[in-house]
Parts: sequence; C-alpha cells; structure tokens
Amino acid sequence: MKRCHHLCRLLPLWLSLVILSFSHSSYGDNVTYDHRALVINGVRRVLISGSIHYPRSTPEMWPDLIQKAKDGGLDVVETYVFWNLHEPVQGQYDFEGRKDIVKFVKTVAEAGLYVHLRIGPYVCAEWNYGGFPLWLHFIPGIKFRTDNEPFKTEMQRFTAKIVDMMKQENLYASQGGPIILSQIENEYGNIDSAYGAAAQRYIQWSASMALSLDTGVPWVMCQQSDAPDPIINTCNGFYCDQFSPNSNNKPKMWTENWSGWFLSFGGSAPYRPPQDLAFAVARFFQRGGTFQNYYMYQGGTNFGRTTGGPFIATSYDYDAPIDEYGLLNQPKWGHLRDLHKVIKKCEPALIATDPAYTSLGQNLEAHVYKTSSGACAAFLANINTQDATVKFNGKTYQLPGWSVSILPDCKNVVYNTAQINSQETTSEMRYLSSISEGTNQPLSRLSSSGWSYIKEPVGISKADAFTRKGLVEQINTTADASDYLWYSISFNITMGEPWLISGEQTLLHVESLGHVLRAFVNGYYIGGAMGSADSTKISLSKLIILDKGKNTIDLLSATVGLQNYGAFFDLSGAGVTGPVTLSANGVTFDLSPYVWTYQIGLKGEDMSLFDDSDDSASLWLSDSTLPTNVPLVWYKTQFQAPAGNDPVAIDFTGMGKGEAWINGQSIGRFWPTYTAPLSGCSDSCNYKGAYSSSKCLKKCGKPSQQLYHVPRSFLKEGANTMVLFEEEGGDPTKISFATRHTGSLCAHVSEMHPAPVNFEVYPELAVSKQKLGPMVHVTCPGPDQLINEVKFASFGTPQGTCGSYSHGKCSSTNALSVVQQACVGMNSCSVPVSTKAFGDPCRGVTKSLAIEATCSS
Repeated sequence: MKRCHHLCRLLPLWLSLVILSFSHSSYGDNVTYDHRALVINGVRRVLISGSIHYPRSTPEMWPDLIQKAKDGGLDVVETYVFWNLHEPVQGQYDFEGRKDIVKFVKTVAEAGLYVHLRIGPYVCAEWNYGGFPLWLHFIPGIKFRTDNEPFKTEMQRFTAKIVDMMKQENLYASQGGPIILSQIENEYGNIDSAYGAAAQRYIQWSASMALSLDTGVPWVMCQQSDAPDPIINTCNGFYCDQFSPNSNNKPKMWTENWSGWFLSFGGSAPYRPPQDLAFAVARFFQRGGTFQNYYMYQGGTNFGRTTGGPFIATSYDYDAPIDEYGLLNQPKWGHLRDLHKVIKKCEPALIATDPAYTSLGQNLEAHVYKTSSGACAAFLANINTQDATVKFNGKTYQLPGWSVSILPDCKNVVYNTAQINSQETTSEMRYLSSISEGTNQPLSRLSSSGWSYIKEPVGISKADAFTRKGLVEQINTTADASDYLWYSISFNITMGEPWLISGEQTLLHVESLGHVLRAFVNGYYIGGAMGSADSTKISLSKLIILDKGKNTIDLLSATVGLQNYGAFFDLSGAGVTGPVTLSANGVTFDLSPYVWTYQIGLKGEDMSLFDDSDDSASLWLSDSTLPTNVPLVWYKTQFQAPAGNDPVAIDFTGMGKGEAWINGQSIGRFWPTYTAPLSGCSDSCNYKGAYSSSKCLKKCGKPSQQLYHVPRSFLKEGANTMVLFEEEGGDPTKISFATRHTGSLCAHVSEMHPAPVNFEVYPELAVSKQKLGPMVHVTCPGPDQLINEVKFASFGTPQGTCGSYSHGKCSSTNALSVVQQACVGMNSCSVPVSTKAFGDPCRGVTKSLAIEATCSS
C-alpha cells in the first residue's frame, strides 16, 4: 500500500480506523462524542453517510444498493422510520416486505456499515402526511408537534416501539449492532416559532423522552439550534460549512446534504452538478465538519400512495449518486467516491485537531490541520466564480472558480472538486420486443385485443354512501382511505325557476381546495381542473346544458398526496368546500348549503380490482372495441416479464392520470399529461455559484414523469397481470415497456487535472501513484462486459458533452487508434492524458483527452 510519507508513519492508526469501519464488535461499541467528532470505542471518526429509505426500494434491491454505497466510500446508511407505513391502523403494525426495517438494518450491518436511525417520528421526506398516520388526526384534543398530551403519548409509544424492536434484535452499537445514532423530531426549528412557548416545552420533553429510552448511542435533532444537551443539533441544507453546533462540546454534523431535489407533477426535473455537491462536502470538512450525510444517496420510488407534497411525483430519484433504478449516476457517484477517498486520507489529521485558517485573498481560503506527530492536511478554497492563482506554503496553486483543492500532505493537490476524473455514463431506455402474454404483440405496444376493462360508475354507486347538509372537507371525511371523494347533488328544473331554463346554457362554477377535480352532469363528463405544487386550489367554470326535470351534478375530488411540511401542515384541507353555483340569465344560485350525497373511494377499490382476484374475473369485459380516452375506466392485461435482470420501466405515454398495479402491487400514481413549464431549463448548468432547487432544471415542456419503475421483484415468470385505473382518459394500448441500460461511457480529463485519487481503483496500473499524471479511466458497468467500440477520442481541445463530443481546433491525429488499442476488448482501461501517448498537436495550449465508448456482454 503506497501512500505519502506521513500516512505511512501513521499506518497503525489508519489500519485501526479501517478495521472499525468494517466490523461491529459482538460485545458492543461505545459511541460518544466530543467537540471534534463522534467517538467510537475511544477513537474519533470522520464519517460519510448516505440516505437510503427502505420502503422506496425493495428487499431484493437492498443488498446491491448498500454494496454500491459502501463501494462509493460510505461508512453509514441513514434512513427515516415511517410511522404511517408501520401503523396504518392504531395498534396494528406492519413490518413485512418493504416495511421490514429490521431486515434492512441487518442488511446494512452485513455489509459492514453503520446505521443512523432517524425515528422522528415526523419525517417530512416528501412522504404522505409527513409520515404521520391519519388516525392520529382524529384523536380527541390532539395537536401535532407541540406540548400536547395526546400527541406526546402517541409519539412516545411509537418511538419506544421502534427502539424496543431494535433492542430485541441487538441492533444498537451498544449491543454490538450497527446503529450508532438516532434522531428525535425533524427540522422543527424551521417552524417552531409558530407554536409559541409550547414549542420549547415540547423540544425539552422530546429530548428527555428520547434519552429515557436508553439506546446507548447519541441522539440528534436536525435544524434545532436550541437542542438540549446532550442532544446534538445538526444542519440540513445545500451548504453547511458555516454551521456551528450550539455547544463547544458537540461535533459539527450535517444530516442532510441535498444531493439534488425532488420532482413534482407539473414541474421540471431538478439536478445538482457533481462539482457543486463535491464543493459543498469539501467545504464542510475544510471548516471542521466530521459527519456528513447525503440526502439522498439513493432516492428510489414512491410506491402506492406514499407521496406527500401535495403533487410529489412517483419518482424520488433526487439526482442521487445511485439512481431510482439502482444504477450508478455517473459522474456524480464516482466523483464523490474519489472525494471520500481523499477525505479518508486526511482523517488522521482531521480528527486530531481543529483547523487553522489563513486568507489567501478575497474569497480565497486555506484551512490546515497539522499535528505534532507530523500529520498535515490542507484545503484550499476559491469561493469566487473566477479561476485564481494562490500561494500557499511557498508554492503556487491554480484554483478553478468555486472549487476546493485538497492536499493530504499539505503539499500536493490530490483532488479538486471542479475537476472530474470519474467517468460519465449515459442511461438509455430500450423499448422491448418481447411477446405479450396471449396476444403475440410486442411489449412496446399492447394491442387492444389484449386488454379487458371495467367502467367505474359515475357518481354514487356504493351502499355506504351518506348524506350531509352542505359541503364537507375531504381529508376529514375520507381519512385518506382513498384519493377519491364523490360529491353528488340532484335537483329538478320546473317552471318555478324561470331563470334556470332547460336546454339553455348555464354556468357551473366550483371552488375547491384541491387537488384535482372531475365534473359530471347527468352522467356526462364536462371537464376537470387541477392545482399545482405551488397552489392546490382549484376554480372550475364550465357552461353546461341542464335537462327538464331531474338533474344530477357529480363532482369527483382527488388528492395527490397530503401535505408533509410546514407549521400546522396536518390541518391543510382538500376537496370541494365551495361555493358550487349555477348562473344563468343574470341570476346565481348557490348549491353549497343543500343536502349532498357523499361516497368515499371508488367501487373498483372496494372490489379490489387491482388484486386480479377470481372474485372479479367475470366482471372484466373484452369487447372488440376497447373504450379509450374516456374517464373512469379500469384496464387489465397480461404480459411476460422482460428477460434478463436489467431494471424495468413502463412508459405511460398515451395515458392521462391514475394508478397502476403489477401483480397486485401498486407502482404508484401515473400522470404523463401533467407537463413541466416551457421555460426555465437549459442544456447545461454552470456549477459555479450557490445552488438552489430552481437553478438547474431539465425536461421543460415535457411530462414531469413519463417512465415508472417496476421492480424486478414485482414480476414473476410466466404471465404477469397489470391493472390500471384511468381517471382522466387515456389509451392503454399506447403504453410501452422498457429496460434501463448504461449507454455510453465517457470521460474528459485535462492535463491540469490531478492524478487518479487512488490507483487501487485502477488495478491494471502497475506503477506507483507518485509516477502517475492525469488519466482517463472507463469501466463497463458489468463484470462480464467488454468495451466493444470507441465511438470518439480526441486529444487536444475537444468540446461538447458525453454523446455529443466534437474535435476542437487542436486534435491529435492518432487519438482514436491509441484509445482503441488500450480499451477495445477490455472490461476497463486507463489512458494517460499525456503528449507522450498522443504527441503534441498544439504546443503551449492546455490539452485534454475526451473519449466515448460502449460496452457489450
């Protein structure tokens, strides 16, 4: 193991840290903290963590996701605990399948990683109702997240339930398990002022309650500057380098470094450049941080009706280092992996002392960690957006704008956050040509002959319908048992209302708190309206024609996830709260105060049509003409699972809005007709300068979400059943199946880049790292794959991005042949960025090497 001189002298300490990170004592670990770091068995630790939420993937995916997190340099996996998932009915618990949190924690432990268990039990997380079960709302006298006895009783009961489960399985570090941290409450400090003096009493109680559970590990509160001792207050945000804990005895910890941002239906897709994310991480460690967590490291999928918001999309990809499907998001994953390796090289110095600060100029900083034993690590930061040249310890260094250079020996730059050595990959969806069960039709388009259907009745169709005088709020009525609530009213037109004349146009006007509204008059669909993530409220106005005699107006109100954030978020309403009026001939009549009939949910939901049970088999129709582009239809078909192990997705182009089930398991809501705004996106986003969730956007003018993940474990050999409920109107024959693959491998490295961070990543290199210069390195995603083609190679001044590289004014004539010789037929290859390999096509100009290659099995 070749390392710089000071690391070799500190090898025993380094090895002890490595051993600690890959094993958990069967006799228990002692986890404490001091002002610098968490302390495990008497040793301060620099810990890199990442959030992976167990219910947003599947147990079959967990081992691979966790291994990729470990390979990416993580020490800790962080997850929330989702109360409404585990206790959907008061006193009735569910810890099966994707809800098996004990299995998840044990899977993390088997990989040799630690766990941070964020119990909350309020989680936010863009999760339905912030993770609270709806039954909580109906407890008499309850007020959420304040000094309220009914709430505190339930919060303590669930928190103790989770802690006891972990203790019974010996999962706390004090018992020899992987859990080294727990969290109580969540981001309460952002909104606690709204609760007045009771907020402080509640926080004090929360801390005392958590400590009384005797977990043997520290507790944290994020975004809580007044967290009582010994609770550690931590930071959440895009940047936390300026954060300081509320006591000099507590370490500087970052529980949520937002690796991207969430997607909303109707919104563009946010992404965060890897250079900026790495910059934020490096700045945090530069300025004294020792625990950093990516939120998210793998975002996953909001299956079923778990999304919050409202209007949070089914995909929770979050532009995380591992994508929704479980594939590496390159170059983000690789660039951060390299950063983690460098941080770990600096660990002996980081844990030994506080940093010494030196100004190198305006917005140019140096922080040095130096010990009496000779360990030294330096961070040089350029917080400007322009490149700079600085002098440090008598040497000159080039600092790209908005970047941090890390010098593990205080002399040599090993890593710069703006200079990416890691490969980039493109992802592609391959639409399938497999055969659909029983139809001999390609999966890429399922013909109408393969579908059967059931029409959902318009209006009231269930025996449990009820009447109320006036309009009711939806969430208090449905308790979120369904997205849907029918509002129905009937009336007669007689000669007694001369202003309201049958056969003439009448204006129907409906006001709703949201989220989606469908209106029907005498059984016919007249139109709909929807809110947005910015404003859920709806105002619908439609000209209608009423009949002589009896008329019925049916309004279908739908929620799209319940509010999950903000003070008193639990009191946010939904549904038709009025007024509902009819206007004609200058007269307006308000229907709101009259008697309405209500139905919670759909008849098809009560019949469990999505389960594909034999009880409903005879109800499905297979007419020669499939009803399409009409609202309120259940569709069913069968298909063969795509061959292989590649991740599967459904392209719902052609459908409107609804929910989809595969073999009885919901893959979530689909809504491809809700498109992003036309403006606000760009082909590239400058990583320089402070990031915000609206800075870097893509997919403008396109469906916010078009592809929907189907986990492999949802599929089976032979016939698979897909059931769709279409609310708005669509054509199921237009949907398509696809598998997700890595397309091209790309890399673009200049002569100014540092050498590879650690040549252990590049096993084909036999030379020591001290002899290496900048290199391009690419690896096929699968161990059995080989590079079959080099699509582009240019040494000189190449331009463009992966998939669209082009030669610049200066280009070596032999670049393609050199790269082909080094790479074709190999699983991975490394090529020096050097004039020795390519010649010098333009003297005096900084050159770079760009390549694009593909792999095949």
